[in-house]
Amino acid sequence: MRKLSHIDNKSQAQMVDVTAKTATLRRAKACGCVTMDKKTLALVEKEKMTKGNVLGTARIAGIMAAKKTGEMIPLCHPLELTDIEVNLAIDRKKSRVNIVAEVKTIGRTGVEMEALMAVSVAALTVYDMCKAVDKKMVIGDIMLLEKTGGKSGTFIRKQ
Repeated sequence: MRKLSHIDNKSQAQMVDVTAKTATLRRAKACGCVTMDKKTLALVEKEKMTKGNVLGTARIAGIMAAKKTGEMIPLCHPLELTDIEVNLAIDRKKSRVNIVAEVKTIGRTGVEMEALMAVSVAALTVYDMCKAVDKKMVIGDIMLLEKTGGKSGTFIRKQ
């Protein structure tokens, strides 16, 4: 069984020492969604929500969150991110907003948590901006889709 990298030999949580690692291009892509009532989705799509443009605000919130991941997740390294893309799309068929985030850096550790944080906070922002009209919304399906770079190699989730 593989040893957890964040646990020392005394079973104490620790930040992983990446000093000796080589800086390489690291990329991660994550997704999630917010499912809501069809009427709520129509308000989002028509930009009629009283708090303003839901998708645009959530996109900016996701970008900001990715940049703050090292401050929010206790053992994450603060990273100099080189690119963050957060895209939100209306899915009328499933009555939801789909969220995809892709984060890149050239560094010694991966950006999976930054991509997941971007999706999570974008989803929470959608919820916050719509909760006045729909308290039954569900945030879900948050997952890592892909990651490249580093010692562990490439991961691509099978659909």
